[in-house]
Amino acid sequence: MRKGTKLGIAAALGVAVVAVSIITAMTRGADGAEVRIEQVQRRNLVAMVNATGWIRPHRKVDVQADLMGRITELRVTEGQTVARGQILLRIDPLQYEAAVEQSKAAVSEALAREAQARANLLQAERAYERTRQLASGEESLVSIQTLEEAETQLKVQQELLQAAGFSVSQARAALGEAEDRLAKTVIRAPMDGVITRLNVDEGETAIVGTMNNPGSLLLTVSDMSIMEAVVRVDETDVPEVSVGDSASITIDAFPKDRFVGRVTEISHSSVRPPESQTATTGEGQAVDYEIVIRLDEPPPSLRPDLSTSADVVTETRPNVLTIPIIALTVRERGDVEALPQEDPAAEAAAAAATAPQIEDVEGVFVVRNGKAEFVAVRIGVAGQEYFEVVSGLTEQDSVVAGPYEVIRSLEDGSAVRPMATDPARPPGATASTQGATSGD
Repeated sequence: MRKGTKLGIAAALGVAVVAVSIITAMTRGADGAEVRIEQVQRRNLVAMVNATGWIRPHRKVDVQADLMGRITELRVTEGQTVARGQILLRIDPLQYEAAVEQSKAAVSEALAREAQARANLLQAERAYERTRQLASGEESLVSIQTLEEAETQLKVQQELLQAAGFSVSQARAALGEAEDRLAKTVIRAPMDGVITRLNVDEGETAIVGTMNNPGSLLLTVSDMSIMEAVVRVDETDVPEVSVGDSASITIDAFPKDRFVGRVTEISHSSVRPPESQTATTGEGQAVDYEIVIRLDEPPPSLRPDLSTSADVVTETRPNVLTIPIIALTVRERGDVEALPQEDPAAEAAAAAATAPQIEDVEGVFVVRNGKAEFVAVRIGVAGQEYFEVVSGLTEQDSVVAGPYEVIRSLEDGSAVRPMATDPARPPGATASTQGATSGD
């Protein structure tokens, strides 16, 4: 084959390849990006706050010792049901019994001194009366000095009797204190309940209970008839929660069961104050608040400290227009480029920009005639997978509901086409309605 013929064939092949590439590109451009399209529908929307925590009884008492001593008798076991006033354990009473006997002896001694002081007062009264009579006679058999001395002695004996009375009161008070300490060697149940924690055994030494000393805790009595879930909610969600809100609760130990309850308490202070976080870490951390949810009809087998999670229903919207959460995006007013926060350089530029005409707008891409048109919308409450649409859309509209990578780079007027197969759902599956159910 001649050289000129070869060059002609090569040129023809090159032109053909270029033509095929152009046709393919034009075809793809005409088809547009593959997207998941979902029609705007009415649903019963439920807004929830999710949180995790643990189970606890509504009322429990940590029993500690008021005095130190060896445990000589332990009458209960963990898990045992006890009644108010029932003896739980005894501490060695020997030294406290001795202290009671000493106090009784001190009371007897004080009473004897009081009796002696009373007799001395009686003698002084009689002596004074005799002296006064002798001094008042015509012959004046005693001097005025002698009369004054008798009167002074009477007053002294009166004061000594009063002091003896105070000594008796003091001795009796000491006896009462010794008897009280002896009584505290017997630990009784403070209420009806169940022994949910037992930290000691017979023969161990009980130490005086203090707030910051966990080793002083002997046992815990809990009222298991009323159980609560204590969950920690992020500071951004706390304003949405109110006392009386219903909640659905799952407990890890009961994976097949769901429990219901209501919010009974919302803490007014955070779990860890911001100032303590800054002092220990040098930077701010997430601030959580505790919410207490009382369970309705807790099972008898429920135990304290079990892990739990709760969905607190903060608001419901029956039969409202909804869009998938993934469909909502943000664009600058008059611009439909990629989201600024997706590009670090664009994010810095957006932060530096202070011109009033630059404003972020929330909206969705509505599919009309095979093209995606950016429409600003106003949203209301948020469910698990759907937003409430307050304005901007109607039931006749269809929006781009994914994939996320396509939505974030989609431009106003871009051609789109429905996905042949939705990778997020199996063929034939419908849109999930978790947190939002279709209206009748």
